[in-house]
Amino acid sequence: MTVFEELKARGLLAQLTDEEEIKELINNGKATFYIGFDPTADSLHVGHFMALCLMKRLQMAGNKPIALIGGGTAMVGDPSGRSDMRQMMTAETIAHNSECFKKQMSRFIDFSDGKALMLNNADWLTKLNYIELLRDVGAHFSVNRMLTAECYKQRMEKGLSFLEFNYMIMQSYDFYTLFKEYDCNMQFGGDDQWSNMLGGTELIRRKLGKDAYAMTITLLLNSEGKKMGKTQSGAVWLDPEKTSPYDFYQYWRNVADADVLKCLRMLTFLPLEQIDEMDKWEGAKLNTAKEILAFELTSLVHGEEEAKKAQTAAKALFGGGAAGGSIPTTEISRDEYGEGMQIIALLEKCSLIPSRSEGRRLVQQGSVRVAEEKVTAIDFVVSPDLFDNDEIMLQKGKKTFHRVRLV
Repeated sequence: MTVFEELKARGLLAQLTDEEEIKELINNGKATFYIGFDPTADSLHVGHFMALCLMKRLQMAGNKPIALIGGGTAMVGDPSGRSDMRQMMTAETIAHNSECFKKQMSRFIDFSDGKALMLNNADWLTKLNYIELLRDVGAHFSVNRMLTAECYKQRMEKGLSFLEFNYMIMQSYDFYTLFKEYDCNMQFGGDDQWSNMLGGTELIRRKLGKDAYAMTITLLLNSEGKKMGKTQSGAVWLDPEKTSPYDFYQYWRNVADADVLKCLRMLTFLPLEQIDEMDKWEGAKLNTAKEILAFELTSLVHGEEEAKKAQTAAKALFGGGAAGGSIPTTEISRDEYGEGMQIIALLEKCSLIPSRSEGRRLVQQGSVRVAEEKVTAIDFVVSPDLFDNDEIMLQKGKKTFHRVRLV
């Protein structure tokens, strides 16, 4: 099976501008391709997994990835898939977030010896002269055509700022610049980016001629991939300080039955033959497939040792034994804890809820337990005498556990 055939078999590719040319480039390791990353946080999350795994697969086949940090576009805001305007960011915040991204990406991508690049579009976008941009680039874009793009139509009802309206031109200019300066001949992105990406392909062909190589591919279900990174309590981050390896493992262990095979195909590097065999599994055996998924992805992000710890802790906890040290733990000084903490405050202290209103909702619907006892009163105080050897276990829902330790 060729690289291109495997990408299709794993369900990664949706729309393509020129399948035969793309197939030739990818299969022969001739593609220099880019994927953009919005530096709006200091950690990537599981919604980026599909892009990172794709970059790794293609690099393993001899192709060259470019991770493009949207430092320039982040100063404007991308309207795609949003109903409100993005918050603008400072250059210092963007630089910090970019460094965090590169550290995390290095688990997937080899940046040594020029095998991959990380670039920031602020390096060329911030140097643009407005009049020159209008004449040189703006002349190639039809306003009527731009307004038919889904990303703009979604924002028109609430108001699309002129600032955001320029986003398609800026992203198109990115591909044009990467093509000229870095021999980048391919771009990948989600379905919600399709119009912006086609704008870049069209700009290259208009300015450099029809023979210019400029390919466009979108990732199937990339928009769904972004949703995968969200849970009831917020994002599932790749940074272990934000989402512990145990919580990360548990997130994938708890995917829906209907999604486990899809995630195994799209996100792991297990042979397709092995995954196809799992397709026959039913009932309890699906839990084994979920454990395999969780272990593979936790190993990929946090290393095999942390994956083993998380797996052992999960089995011990759900098997009724003493859970290992990998279970997320919050330590609180005895002075701070005092005579006790109300359950909502304790949940917030342990980062188990995104807001107090969410905490109240969970408690009132009976989704919170303290030391295996259900708590339904929002003013319930978790007093120190409830602790066993200075520790107590909190439970949110059926599968989220968190240890509190007094020190």
